[in-house]
Amino acid sequence: MLLTVSGIGLLQQNFLVIVLNHMTPTKLIADSGATKAEWCLLNGTHRRTIFTQGISPYFLDAEQIHNLLLKELCPKLKKTKIDEIFYYGTGCANPSNAKLVKKAIQKTFPGSVVEVTHDLMAAARALCGHEKGIACNLGTGSFCCYFNGEKIVKSNPGLGYVLGDEGSGAYLGKKVIQYYLYKIFDDELMLKFETKYNTTKIEILESVYKKPLPNRYLASFAIFLAENRGHYMIENIIEDSLNDFFFYHLQKYKEASSLPVNFMGSIAYGFKDVLQELCREYKFELGKIIKTPMEGLIDFHRS
Repeated sequence: MLLTVSGIGLLQQNFLVIVLNHMTPTKLIADSGATKAEWCLLNGTHRRTIFTQGISPYFLDAEQIHNLLLKELCPKLKKTKIDEIFYYGTGCANPSNAKLVKKAIQKTFPGSVVEVTHDLMAAARALCGHEKGIACNLGTGSFCCYFNGEKIVKSNPGLGYVLGDEGSGAYLGKKVIQYYLYKIFDDELMLKFETKYNTTKIEILESVYKKPLPNRYLASFAIFLAENRGHYMIENIIEDSLNDFFFYHLQKYKEASSLPVNFMGSIAYGFKDVLQELCREYKFELGKIIKTPMEGLIDFHRS
């Protein structure tokens, strides 16, 4: 069989891909919250995404985490040998929690090099890569930090959804509920709210003050804002809430005046137009706006 020059070139390219895939360490990246975890298996140029239930070291001990991984993750990896594992998880800013999670992962994948760190580092690496920048997360909660390309140098103190979390889904959702219960919404929005949620003041107050995970409950009302864009009351809530994040947090970073300001999270992604306008007003250079950290983390660990 005769091979053309182009055919030989294609064979060489395919051979190079095979060699690179063989030489490149197989990596497993995890982005885990308390309810859901996303895992990405990187094997050379190939990648595969796997979802499991989330891991919270506040509610699960090392043995329970190990059993969870054996049941939900390992069967989907099909006995793939993992060289390196990079785990980013909720609660892992606490050193004892990080140690607990690392112990469980090492027991599940003996021989693998394991790094366990927190969701703030996930945001920093996903948004800034190996460059200096400001990394912000606007999801159910909110936070921001200054990343120098290697480590987090400065971060804002998190006060949680009761006292802080400005610009977050919980913060926005709380405003929606206030406007409804105080009857600030006009007739049009009152009717839309009642039609969509079919709830009462008693049910709302019980969910906020008596039931578990009130921050997620509050954040669930942020979708009402996204569905009613264009109404002046809706726009006021969005703009005021995101401006609070800029005012109380971002403008306190002197680095924000000279480095890109990057955003991640469902709120940031859903209201990116408002963030663009606020960056112009505050004279910040807008960097990336992404919904989840995984794509950025893949780029970071591939490089």
